[in-house]
Amino acid sequence: MSPGKRAVAITAEGKRRRADVIVAAQFKHYHAFPSRSVADARWTEGICFFTSGWDKIVNYPKQHSANCTTKHQDTSSWFKPSVRILKNMRRCLIDKGQIDKGIAPSYFLEGLLYNLPRQYFGTSYHKTIGDTLSWLNQMTSDEMSKLVCANEMFYLVRDYNVTWAPADYAKCVSAATELWRDW
Repeated sequence: MSPGKRAVAITAEGKRRRADVIVAAQFKHYHAFPSRSVADARWTEGICFFTSGWDKIVNYPKQHSANCTTKHQDTSSWFKPSVRILKNMRRCLIDKGQIDKGIAPSYFLEGLLYNLPRQYFGTSYHKTIGDTLSWLNQMTSDEMSKLVCANEMFYLVRDYNVTWAPADYAKCVSAATELWRDW
């Protein structure tokens, strides 16, 4: 067992596989508290944990999972394989030294495709990824600032500890576009 920045790494032993474990607590984001009664309150349930540097991280994994499942169903099962392709592209870009490890986490890649309009999915994976990169490259900075995380609780591209730094986002999209052109 060894602590990392966000998670504790549990080493593989015997038949047990390696795992990363986040030590988290329940978190509630209150939307309304109209009376003194807790029964009247409205909130979104999430989790909260602290990094090794004591930065507070709040996230909503249940909403993220449910929204990604809905997106997958709404795209006739094209969403999840398309995310896998982006993750494979990320691995290739890291291996080639075109991006640094850590600038394009899976969470943010899922967020990119979560925002992709439904009409860009389908026909073929080649067309889906090509259309995705074209859409991202034609996006204005105002449109980019409106992208949301798949949990729909945070914007996707912002300078905040649970969002994708704009410089990292730009590096990833640029490198993925170049890789796609040369593929």
